[in-house]
Amino acid sequence: MKHSYQQGFRNKLFALTKVTALAALLGASFGALAEPVEIKFSHVVAENTPKGQMALKFKSLVEERLPGEYKVSVFPNSQLFGDNNELAALLLNDVQLVAPSLSKFERYTKKLQIFDLPFLFDDMAAVDRFQQSEAGQKLLNSMNRKGIVGLGYLHNGMKQFSANNPLHLPKDAEGEKFRIMASDVIAAQFDAIGAIPVKKPFSEVFTLLQTRAIDGQENTWSNTYSKKFYEVQSHITESNHGVLDYMVVTSDTFWKGLPKDKRDVIKKSLDEAIAFGNEIAAAKDEEDKQAILASGRSTLVTLTPAQRQQWVNAMKPVWAKFEDQIGKDMIEAALAANKQ
Repeated sequence: MKHSYQQGFRNKLFALTKVTALAALLGASFGALAEPVEIKFSHVVAENTPKGQMALKFKSLVEERLPGEYKVSVFPNSQLFGDNNELAALLLNDVQLVAPSLSKFERYTKKLQIFDLPFLFDDMAAVDRFQQSEAGQKLLNSMNRKGIVGLGYLHNGMKQFSANNPLHLPKDAEGEKFRIMASDVIAAQFDAIGAIPVKKPFSEVFTLLQTRAIDGQENTWSNTYSKKFYEVQSHITESNHGVLDYMVVTSDTFWKGLPKDKRDVIKKSLDEAIAFGNEIAAAKDEEDKQAILASGRSTLVTLTPAQRQQWVNAMKPVWAKFEDQIGKDMIEAALAANKQ
């Protein structure tokens, strides 16, 4: 009788142990499932820029629409990766979203070099018309074979020259060192006027200017203001000679690995965040320009039509040099956007 009781107790204990173990296992599984999927968004500029604000808006929208399922971690100011290695990090899945300057895609496709051609677009309205056209949208898919998926264009603005001396004419830049992004087109642009292009990461520009290791740079008003380049450059020439925009991209592996319904929500959120960022870009362009001028640290150089035409004449031959890589039809489509 005693043996029977002990055996029954052991059976119950064994059963209870199995139930407890199963409960623990299920609890651990449910706990793991409850962990939200992290989307790391890395970029190289400050949070108060159009790109910085766009990234934060995206984070807010995704976490509001997919609460507890997805979280977006934003890393500004090259906290995770600089602009020279963020695309490699994306392909390794160390980050899931980046928004490099269009120049940064040169090693993955030559087609996007179109955005670096000097004096191609009249203004940001023309840039936007081209990007939203059939030709512009086609460029979003130009890196698919490399495993990079283009999700949308983000504006920053037209580029201006800054330097430690006033640049009225192309000859004023002769022999001067200008920091540029890793772009063959932009290098050719400065070669065309006898300047010396120096390829350096964005995160190093302020120090290079401050120490006079370089003489000048090209950038938008918002980048020049947010990174305080104007504090170490005495003159800014309002040239509007090129565009500095970004493409928000992800990896093909990450994007296709998302459930379709979640991917749709994330894409919708990104589209809205980009539209938000582009509105900020338009407003900040003039706002940051006025803030720089009000500081008194940099003097504005305003080009006369005749002076600007000299810059155009000096740099326009760069178009022909890269026409075969970009495609004549693509350049014509961009020019057509100026006339609408």
